[in-house]
Amino acid sequence: MKTGLLTMALFSGTVEAIMLKMRLQRVGRKHSPAYRVLIVDSRQGPKSGKYIDQVGSYEPKEGRITIDGEKAKEWIAKGVQVSGTVHNMLIDRKIIEGKKINVLPRKSPIKKEDGGAPVAEAPAVQAPDATSAEAPETSPGEVSVEETPSESASRRTAEETPVEPVGSEPS
Repeated sequence: MKTGLLTMALFSGTVEAIMLKMRLQRVGRKHSPAYRVLIVDSRQGPKSGKYIDQVGSYEPKEGRITIDGEKAKEWIAKGVQVSGTVHNMLIDRKIIEGKKINVLPRKSPIKKEDGGAPVAEAPAVQAPDATSAEAPETSPGEVSVEETPSESASRRTAEETPVEPVGSEPS
């Protein structure tokens, strides 16, 4: 007997909790991807074909996304975990509200929907303490530049060496 997310095995007297996920399953031919949005047991592989419910479909080449919003909300209310890509699709379709998830955190940040490039937040500027002696204070027009030892040595040797014209003979 199945009830929600729990499967009861009456013969052994145990109750086993099943983790359900809403995720994509690839279908279609080579070079022609199409996906189903399915409710599956998280222990099943994506190509196993064993799913509990089909919520929608996604065809990326045609740009077509069809999701039954009522079914999706119902399953989420029952406690189904949503994959990152499906979560972003549900937000695009305004079925659920929230922020998009960066599903490729190592690759690139999520772009803003207003068409602009992602804006990096500026770090908060702290007021300088009178007690801290970390760096000498400079006036607003001054820029503090520190030289490395190699830079100061190369500058010193360039100033000390006399430069002779190329075409002249030594006397």
